[in-house]
Amino acid sequence: MTTHIDPEYQASAIEAQVQQDWEARKAFKVADTVEGKHRYILSMFPYPSGKLHMGHVRNYTIGDVISRFHRLKGETVLQPMGWDAFGLPAENAAIAHQVAPAKWTFENIAYMRDQLKKLGLSVDWDREFATCTPEYYHWEQWLFVQLYKKGLIYRKLSTVNWDPVDQTVLANEQVENGRGWRSGALVEKRDIPMYYFRITDYAQELLDDLDTLKDGWPQQVLTMQRNWIGRSTGMDITFPSANTEVYADGITVYTTRADTLMGVTYVAVAAEHPMALKAAALQAEAGDSTLAAFIEECRMGSVAEADLATAEKKGMATGLSVKHPVTGEDLPVWIANYVLMSYGSGAVMAVPAHDERDFEFANKFNLPITQVIDAKGADDAEYSATEWQEWYGSKDGKLVNSGEFDGLDFQAAFDAFLAKLEPQGLANAKVQFRLRDWGVSRQRYWGCPIPMINCEKCGQVPVPEDQLPVVLPTDVVPDGSGNPLNKMPEFYQTTCPSCGGEARRETDTLDTFVESSWYYARYASPDFTGGMVKPEAAQSWLPVNQYIGGVEHAILHLLYARFFHKLMRDEGVVQGNEPFTNLLTQGMVLADTFYREAENGKKTWFNPADILLEKDEKGRILSAKYSGDGQDVVIGGQEKMSKSKNNGIDPQAIIDQYGADTARVFMMFAAPPDQSLEWSDAGVEGANRFLKRVWRLAAGFLEQGNPATTIDTANLSQYAQDLRRKTHETIQKVGDDIERRHAFNTAIAALMELLNASNKFEAKDDNDIAVLREAITTLLTLLAPFAPHLSQTLLSQFGVDLVQVTFPVVDESALTRNTQTIVVQVNGKLRGKLEVSIDASKDELLALAKALPEVQQFLTGPTKKEIVVPNKLVNLVV
Repeated sequence: MTTHIDPEYQASAIEAQVQQDWEARKAFKVADTVEGKHRYILSMFPYPSGKLHMGHVRNYTIGDVISRFHRLKGETVLQPMGWDAFGLPAENAAIAHQVAPAKWTFENIAYMRDQLKKLGLSVDWDREFATCTPEYYHWEQWLFVQLYKKGLIYRKLSTVNWDPVDQTVLANEQVENGRGWRSGALVEKRDIPMYYFRITDYAQELLDDLDTLKDGWPQQVLTMQRNWIGRSTGMDITFPSANTEVYADGITVYTTRADTLMGVTYVAVAAEHPMALKAAALQAEAGDSTLAAFIEECRMGSVAEADLATAEKKGMATGLSVKHPVTGEDLPVWIANYVLMSYGSGAVMAVPAHDERDFEFANKFNLPITQVIDAKGADDAEYSATEWQEWYGSKDGKLVNSGEFDGLDFQAAFDAFLAKLEPQGLANAKVQFRLRDWGVSRQRYWGCPIPMINCEKCGQVPVPEDQLPVVLPTDVVPDGSGNPLNKMPEFYQTTCPSCGGEARRETDTLDTFVESSWYYARYASPDFTGGMVKPEAAQSWLPVNQYIGGVEHAILHLLYARFFHKLMRDEGVVQGNEPFTNLLTQGMVLADTFYREAENGKKTWFNPADILLEKDEKGRILSAKYSGDGQDVVIGGQEKMSKSKNNGIDPQAIIDQYGADTARVFMMFAAPPDQSLEWSDAGVEGANRFLKRVWRLAAGFLEQGNPATTIDTANLSQYAQDLRRKTHETIQKVGDDIERRHAFNTAIAALMELLNASNKFEAKDDNDIAVLREAITTLLTLLAPFAPHLSQTLLSQFGVDLVQVTFPVVDESALTRNTQTIVVQVNGKLRGKLEVSIDASKDELLALAKALPEVQQFLTGPTKKEIVVPNKLVNLVV
C-alpha cells in the first residue's frame, strides 16, 4: 500500500493546519501543580511595540527548541508568554497618535500574539497576561504595601530632570543637549519626593548568591552583576571645617583610596551640599549672587553619572575651607558639577594626580596637583602634570610626598591612616556598595499606580489591602503636558484611611522594571486571586530552570528580579533564594546597512529589502542601488538590526515566503545562540533547501509504501550497519548538543549529515528498508524541536504522533564498529581507501593496501618505509 503525499514541501499548506491541531488538543497546556519530571523554560517577555523583530524570533525560537526537546525527553514543560505592557513608549505613541495607551497597547498585543503563534511556539497560551491589567498589578501593589509597612520602602527627595514646559520628569535619555526631547525647553534639576526600595539592604546577599549561579549563568553576566553591586572596603574620612563660625560641621567623604590622602589639594561638593548653600547665602547677604547663579546652573544639568563623566567640568570656589585631617592644612572647598548630592555624602576629596575627573578640574582652575603614588617605582621628578596618565591609580605603587607614610603600599597606608585618624574621630573603615536604593516613582500616567495616600495630617498612608487594586483609568489620552492623573480629581481625591479626612491619592506610577521583576512567578498561577502566586504552584514550578534573553538585560532587569525573588521569599510567597537557575544570553542579529549622506552630513538609511545588489561569484557584494531610483547607495557593513539604521528584516515576510520552520532552522543554524548572528538571504534559502530535501526523502520513502519496520540486527549488510551507526551517533550528538551544550547549530549540522547518509543509502531488502525507515523517522523526530510543523506532518504519515512521541534512545550496539576505513597514501598523497575488519593486523593492512590497483601504479620500486596508523591510515614511502 502506498501513501500519497505532496512530493514537494509546501510550508504554507501545512503550518496553519498543524497549529490548529495543537490548539484543538491544548497540546502545551500544563497544570498549576505537577508531579514527575518537569521543567520551566522562560524567554524574556516582549514589550508590545507593534510587530515582532528578528531579536524576538531568535529569543523565542531558542526557548522553544529547548522546551520541545525536554518534552521529547518525557518531561512536563511550562513555557508561558505574556506582555510587558506598561511604559513610556506606549505613552509617547499615544501622544503622537492621540489615542489612549491602553487601546494602542492591546491592539499591538493582538497583532504580535498572532505573529508569535505563526512561529509555532509550544506556549501554554492559557497563561498569557499583560502587566497593565489590574488582575496583575493588584499584587505588586499588595507587595508594595507590605514592604512599606516593614520599612523596606521609603520616601525621600530626589534630584530629577524637569521639563518646565511639559511639566514632567524626563529620563536621562530624554534630555538632548540640555533640552527636553519633546518641548525643546531647557531642562532643570528639581528635587521631588520619590519612593525607594531598600535594595541596598540585600546588597551583600545579592552579591553572595551569585556564587550559587556560577554553574548556570554566563561568567560575563556574573561579573557585570558583581561590578554593579560594587562592594568596596574603604574609609569615611572627615575634613574638619576651617570656618566653624560659618559652618560648624566638617565634610565627611567616602574613599576606597585612602592611600592617596596626602595628595588631596581641594574638596569638591555638589551644588546642593549644605556648605555650598551656606556659602551662597553668605555671598548673597553681601550683595553677590554669583554662587547662587552657579548653583542654579548646576541644577539645570543632567543627573546621569555617565553624562557627568564626559561633560565639561565646571566649578566655583565657595570661599570656605576645610582642614586636612593629617596636616591641618587649609583646603579650599569648590562646588563642582561632576559631584552629585545623590551619591554618597555629596562630596569628594579631590586627588588630581590620581583621578581623571579631579585632574581635569584642577588643570582648568589652576589648583595644585601633587603626586603621592609612585606607580612605576621611579623617582617622582620624572613625572609632570602633562603626564598625568602615568600617575594614575595603581594599587601596586608606593607612597611618595606623603611624609611619615612614604614607602607604604596600598594596604599598609590604609591601615596607617586608619590607626592615626580613627582615635581622633576623623576616620573609620566602612564597607560600601556602588549599588544605590532603587527609585521607583515615575511621574507618568501609563504605569501601575503607587498605592499610597498623602494626608496633610497623617503624612503618607498606604492604601488598605481591601481597597486594592488602585485601578488606573484606561480611557485617558495624554497630551504630553505633565501627568494627566494630576488633572483628574475623580482619581486623586480620596479620604485618609487613618483619620478619615480629605486626602490626595498618589499620582506617580511605578517604574516598569517592577512589573518585569516578578512576572516569571505569576506565570505559575496567572488566574490566582488570593495572592501573587498560588503556594502549591510556586512549589511546583519555581525557580525557572532555563531563562533566555538578551545580554542587554544582564544588569538591571536580572538584578531587580533577583531582588524581588528575595522580597517575595521573605513574605512567604516563594521558596529558594534565586529566580533563574540557568541563564542563556543570546547574541544580537546583524544585517547589512545601506545609506546616502547629504552635504550636511545627515545620513538617510535604506532597508535591505529595497536594495538591488550586484554580487561576485563568491557572493560578495560589488555594488548596491536603491530600487526606488536605481542610484547607488553606500554599503555600511553589518550592524545590529535597528530602527535607527533601517536594517530590520520583517519576520513576517520570511514566514510568508518560506514558512516558520525555515525561519527557525536558519536562526538556530546560522550561529551559536550566545554569539551575534549575521543575517543572510542565502542562509535562509539554504535552510529552506535543507527542509525541502528532508521532505523529498520522507515523501519518496512513503510513496513506495514500504511496510518493513522490524530490524534484524543480526543480519545487516555492511551498508545498513553504517546507516544505523550514523542514525544512533546522531541521536547521541543532537541530544548532547541541545541539552548540555546549547549548540543548536552543530545539532542541525549533524541532522544534515544524517540526511545525506539516508539519501545515499540504497535499500535492497526488507531489512534495509527497516533501517532506512528508522533513519528517516529518527531524523524527523530529532528535527522536531527546530522544524515542528514539517516533522509533525511527516511523522503522522509514518503513524507517529509528534505530541506523544519521545526522544529516540541510543542503541549502544549500533555504535559498535565491525569495520574500519583506512586511508592509503603513497609518499603522503591519498591514493585509495580500504574498508577492512576492525581487528585486521598490521601485516594484513599493508598487504591489502599494496594490492589496491589504484595504489600499485605508484609503487615504482621497493618501499623505503611503511607506516601504519591504527584505525586511520597506511602510508607507503617509495
